[in-house]
Amino acid sequence: MQDVQLFFDKIRSSRHCVALTGAGVSTLSGIPDFRGKNGIYKQAEAEKLFDIEYFDTDPSFYYQAAREFIYNLDEKKPSLVHNALSLLEEQGLVKALITQNIDFLHQRAGSKKVIEVHGSPSRHYCRRCGYTNDDFAGIAALVKAGSLPLCKNCSAVLKPSITFFGESLPQKALHEAQQEAKKADFMLVLGTSLTVYPAAALPQITLQEGGEIAIINAGATSLDRYAAFRFDDLAIFSSL
Repeated sequence: MQDVQLFFDKIRSSRHCVALTGAGVSTLSGIPDFRGKNGIYKQAEAEKLFDIEYFDTDPSFYYQAAREFIYNLDEKKPSLVHNALSLLEEQGLVKALITQNIDFLHQRAGSKKVIEVHGSPSRHYCRRCGYTNDDFAGIAALVKAGSLPLCKNCSAVLKPSITFFGESLPQKALHEAQQEAKKADFMLVLGTSLTVYPAAALPQITLQEGGEIAIINAGATSLDRYAAFRFDDLAIFSSL
């Protein structure tokens, strides 16, 4: 408990505290992670889910497989971690929130400065003509009904603005995240195994700039030995 208190004291005394969150934060809300024991990638053919070449071949596979954990997000509620980070931002203690997640739960908890480095399903677009659709609720209703969202201009199937394997991360968001990592004197690394680059390199930037990091994750990470604080259970935020 003393270490937990010191951890929160460190957040309060930091000049520029930034959070980096991964799928482990949202498992508390009932959304499966990717590489965990019951993760999405344990399912059959899961490697096709976010593969851009397979999407171009058969986009219906993505929409069928993603229906429950992306297009039913209105049924999920922010976890204690989402709510705690929103509170810390409201108090001026967390300056920016960088997330690898694509579930809107940080925004729904009230966080304002959210940098989505793996993109977002809030926008869908046509890879053929460039048409964009920002009506997530409307697209979600179509997908839940078993239909595919189509381009109004050319009738191609729309793709979510999520970064698939084979695509580059959104450069504006990545640059903003890197700048926040440089400014951070303390970075909270929450619910991520730090295996997916370049997002996993962000804590390294903070360390290289002389900042400190705290890692809270159920499994080991490659940066554990560099962490000023290391906890296994995100439930420590219940004591905030």
